[in-house]
Amino acid sequence: MSKKPSAVISTTTVLWLAMLEGMVLAPKALSEESKWSYTGNEGPAYWSTLDQDYLTCGQGKNQSPINLTNMVEGKLPEISLQYSGKATEVVNNGHTIQVNYAPGSTLELNNKKFELKQFHFHSPSENTIKGESFPLEAHFVHADENGNLAVLALMLKEGEENQALQPVWEKMPLDSGEKEALTTPINTADILPSSHAYYRFNGSLTTPPCSEGVRWLVLKDSVTISKEQLEKFNQSIPFDNNRPVQPVNARVIVQ
Repeated sequence: MSKKPSAVISTTTVLWLAMLEGMVLAPKALSEESKWSYTGNEGPAYWSTLDQDYLTCGQGKNQSPINLTNMVEGKLPEISLQYSGKATEVVNNGHTIQVNYAPGSTLELNNKKFELKQFHFHSPSENTIKGESFPLEAHFVHADENGNLAVLALMLKEGEENQALQPVWEKMPLDSGEKEALTTPINTADILPSSHAYYRFNGSLTTPPCSEGVRWLVLKDSVTISKEQLEKFNQSIPFDNNRPVQPVNARVIVQ
């Protein structure tokens, strides 16, 4: 997960980071011949065959998501969150619902700061905990100044309405390619449970190019989301948008 910064960064990684910043690009990795999907011949089982830049999806040894089990006890550092309400827009990109952020929200871990770029959702959850799947999983994607990524994952289970997410749900575009400006501040910290206890493992992006070297922090506690909110998400993304769990291999999951 903690891949050392290098002066040489792959073209696909640069393009992916640019997308995090909200730039509009037309790279080869997003061209017609390398489109990817969650179903059919462009689904997860075929990602590594769709583009040379996606080979890691099939050949990587530290791929995400995983089933978190057989955890090892360890002294994990506390997560320090300094989140603002500077969410700028909610986007339906055809793969997920994504909330983009302006600079100013950070996660600090081991005295290293990662800036929140966006958060998005997968239904059902991509990671599972001791074999348990959840109806929704949120990924809060952060990057440090060198482009190293840290993803804070939150599980959501059906229950009471999630009021902190309601401003996003009210603006959620139903059609792929649409986006809506967010004028109501989103208190990201309110979306999270009061306890920030977490599991940690080394992993990858869960979508092409499946780049490895990602710090994964999966919160132990879940929060609720209402049946109606789940139904609206499933109207906007009308298919399961979760990559199947990947082999853990020699990785250690620390708690």
